[in-house]
Amino acid sequence: MKNLITIGLPSKGRLKDKSKEFFNNNGLKILSSDKDRNYFALIDSKPNFKIIYLHAKEIIQRLSDGTLDIGVSGLDLLNESEKNLQNKITIKKKLNFGNADLVVAVPDDWIDVQTVADLEEISFDLRSKKNTRLRVATKYPNLTNNFLISKGVTQYKLIPSLGATETYPFIGSSEIITDITSTGKTLQDNNLRVLKDGLILRSTACLFVSKKRILKVSSFINSLI
Repeated sequence: MKNLITIGLPSKGRLKDKSKEFFNNNGLKILSSDKDRNYFALIDSKPNFKIIYLHAKEIIQRLSDGTLDIGVSGLDLLNESEKNLQNKITIKKKLNFGNADLVVAVPDDWIDVQTVADLEEISFDLRSKKNTRLRVATKYPNLTNNFLISKGVTQYKLIPSLGATETYPFIGSSEIITDITSTGKTLQDNNLRVLKDGLILRSTACLFVSKKRILKVSSFINSLI
């Protein structure tokens, strides 16, 4: 369709529900199919608009290559992406949902470790006594690397996490973790504690626009912000 505008929304969970609510509250009623696994929707009285439900991380990818015009996803996922990808996306509005913190957390029984600076001492102890590096389990390698290096921590090794990062220190896969948390309860329930200066990023859901499509959608975006 000529002048088709594609909008990527998260495909599941609270982010999906809140994204739909945001559009509905701005006079853009989303017409969803009754089918559970239908990945497409329309906007009432806007035949040239198409909603595509995608994984939040994929929305960032598709915005960067211009196959999506507009998208809702997390600031954490944008900032974790490569710089050349980030440079292709504009943040048009930070939304009032999807709030979460990316943090550094250590086991509760590490009573002498209160700040990030303490990690450097621990890492040198591991290096000298066991000839190993401090292992940091994470789904956010880029943000974690940038943060630790900026704090002067150098003797560590990142362990890619595929899920349930909170378990890694207790199954012998890492010493500490970085993870995203909205309330901190999951960390507490798993005997983990956030370092006093261990905040890496305050994230929130955002309305993003592909820079390749920004002129095409400018009037529509202005109605939302």
